[in-house]
Amino acid sequence: MLAAEVKQKLISIVGEENFSDSQVERLAYSYDATPNFQSMPDAVVSPRNTNEVSEILKVCNENKVPIVPRGSGTNLCAGTCPTEGGIVLIFKHMNKILEIDEENLTVTVQPGVVTLDMISAVEAKGLFYPPDPSSMKISTIGGNLNENSGGLRGLKYGVTRDYVMALEVVLPNGDIIRTGGKLAKDVAGYDLTRLFVGSEGTLGVITEATLKLIPMPETKKTMLALYQDLDAAARSVSKIIANKIIPTTLEFLDQPTLEVVEAHAQIGLPTDVKAVLLIEQDGTPDAVDSDIALMAEICKEQNAVSVQVAQSEAEADALRTARRSALSALARLKPTTILEDATVPRSEIAKMVSAINEIAEKYQVKICTFGHAGDGNLHPTCPTDSRDHDEMERVEAAFAEIFEKAIELGGTITGEHGVGIMKAPYLEWKLGKEGIAAMKAIKQAFDPNNIMNPGKIFAKDTRKRVVITK
Repeated sequence: MLAAEVKQKLISIVGEENFSDSQVERLAYSYDATPNFQSMPDAVVSPRNTNEVSEILKVCNENKVPIVPRGSGTNLCAGTCPTEGGIVLIFKHMNKILEIDEENLTVTVQPGVVTLDMISAVEAKGLFYPPDPSSMKISTIGGNLNENSGGLRGLKYGVTRDYVMALEVVLPNGDIIRTGGKLAKDVAGYDLTRLFVGSEGTLGVITEATLKLIPMPETKKTMLALYQDLDAAARSVSKIIANKIIPTTLEFLDQPTLEVVEAHAQIGLPTDVKAVLLIEQDGTPDAVDSDIALMAEICKEQNAVSVQVAQSEAEADALRTARRSALSALARLKPTTILEDATVPRSEIAKMVSAINEIAEKYQVKICTFGHAGDGNLHPTCPTDSRDHDEMERVEAAFAEIFEKAIELGGTITGEHGVGIMKAPYLEWKLGKEGIAAMKAIKQAFDPNNIMNPGKIFAKDTRKRVVITK
């Protein structure tokens, strides 16, 4: 529990109405979307502006109170679970779009803005913010920044970090710094902007962001290619890229995922094929028509049993929505859903999917696989039940082997979900001891008292998912 003196100082900063240490409120912020991780914070604090964030951090730093910055809690690596107590910082008051600058093609926002709300606001002005995490209806920009979120459009347009031009950040000692600016070029000193993006709240608190916008594409088309052979689907992905076509979206769903998504969405997805590629292209009408025609030809050459172009925007939107709902659909199967994001070079997708299926069979667990085939980011997903301890042991062993295989194929343990607690035991496999040491040195320099989201990224002794209570 917080010391009475610390509690009173925090209340004096944000007001009684923006501080809560009730059991109900603490319980509500004791977990995120990651199964089987939970820990009670000591309090929940809602700052109203950057200066209040600064004063909060000064108090917490002086008293060594942990701080966990939190968005909407859609995190999938237990990154916002307050494992060491302290305070959860939420940004319900700091949720404004501060500026849409049409001359410099930027939008400046506070961290609590919901991603889709911002996207809709800029699209109303004919502008485009490409990063589109599947959780964008509820996730916030602050969460996207801390996790460097990806999305379906990542192949063509990149991920969150590719659109971050400037940040306002409060450091653990309360100092407020600004990085970057509305500049096409800026090499003045270290690139602190990129350092904070994807740092999972372990280095400071982002209180404002200026993001790059681009012109809205003139048109887009969506296509569905069906396969009875996983290798043929994977070959199609490689051939499309080899033909110098970069589609907006190039998504993969295997048959188990198709069956569950169709049962959930009921839009007429085929469930009698082994795999589906959902392909989308945007741009000028002539370029889109040409690319779609060539990609359809490539898919047929690689033994697609059917290639269908959506005949209307409503049909295309239904396909996109179905893909985005894959996790929700799979979560209906069992009480616990373990979703991961092992990533490999796109040329290794077929090997990775085959390995996932073999590993699932080896450990006698059900794993459905979908994901961003165009950039090699796969989401093997296991419906299970955390109360079945024997099965959970097998699930953990299966995913450890999946991560190991991804690294063996030149990949990584996470493409967009982050490290948090869940992936921390495997990070050294990817970075080596020297890489971990370099990261710890950065953490120590920014946060010597280790108050910023402690216990995340850097591994502890266990590789087991555990329920941590306080």
